[in-house]
Amino acid sequence: MAKTMIDLKNADLTLGQAAASVHVLKGMDLTIDAGESVGIVGPSGSGKSTLLMVLAGLERLDSGEITIDGTPLHDLSEDRVAEFRGRNIGIVFQSFHLIPNMTALENVAVPLELANVRNAFEIARQELVSVGLGERLSHYPGQLSGGEQQRVAIARALAPSPKLLIADEPTGNLDAETGRQVADLIFSKQAERDMTLVLVTHDASLAARCSRQVRVRSGEIVSGAGHDAPVTAPLSKAASA
Repeated sequence: MAKTMIDLKNADLTLGQAAASVHVLKGMDLTIDAGESVGIVGPSGSGKSTLLMVLAGLERLDSGEITIDGTPLHDLSEDRVAEFRGRNIGIVFQSFHLIPNMTALENVAVPLELANVRNAFEIARQELVSVGLGERLSHYPGQLSGGEQQRVAIARALAPSPKLLIADEPTGNLDAETGRQVADLIFSKQAERDMTLVLVTHDASLAARCSRQVRVRSGEIVSGAGHDAPVTAPLSKAASA
């Protein structure tokens, strides 16, 4: 029987206050097995990126439960969640989020140093070599192409050897060919390291590469919530917008 990596139960979250409040997640249930690759798709404003942030431990639920690899994040303090995330969850953002005055090597090594990981710079070097940037270690983000910057971000996400890799529109700022290369890299690393991959994307072809698609609409999961109900039908134009 497959091990459960993500177990989300009756997840509810409202962002903003008073008249500006938005009920973003409405009693969501979601189960993802270890080693799965899951694409979260849906119209803009449907709650899919907020869902991803909940899975990453970057947003706290108002009510409900979120358990990652057997650890109930909803029961932990902010500091404990941050500690768990640093050890177990790698995150890749659309906008790279690299520190501009640090080299590629430093961008990957610094989070490891902050987590008191031994040999942080050697691990960072190995990860950058593994994503094809062995010749760019001393380059700053401004000296790198968009694709190279995203590879640095992927190396940074992989450096702690996470069990769960989360990606929010990882190819959204890249041209089609560079985006395909970055997607190839993400899926190859997921398979190579037997990680669980959860990504949000507007790209139907990228979502189709996942073993399952979870469709979100108006703060609710409308299909694909359970690992025993894979979604293989092509995305509609509305769902991929």
